[in-house]
Amino acid sequence: MTQRISISPEIRSGKPCIQGSRITVSDILDALAAGLTYDEILADFPELVIDDIRAALKFAANRERKLNSIKE
Repeated sequence: MTQRISISPEIRSGKPCIQGSRITVSDILDALAAGLTYDEILADFPELVIDDIRAALKFAANRERKLNSIKE
């Protein structure tokens, strides 16, 4: 599922994005944190599918897990 996420220095300054778009993982996380539902996010970003939202969450969880393992 994380193959839906790409990182390229030429796109959004290298921030993790949904493959083939300029929508960042942070854009999706911010929308979720603001209380938007999956359906509302999909309406705001019609190029996304539900698996993109899930991939963003998985990517963020994996990154957090890696950061925590470095601290330990």
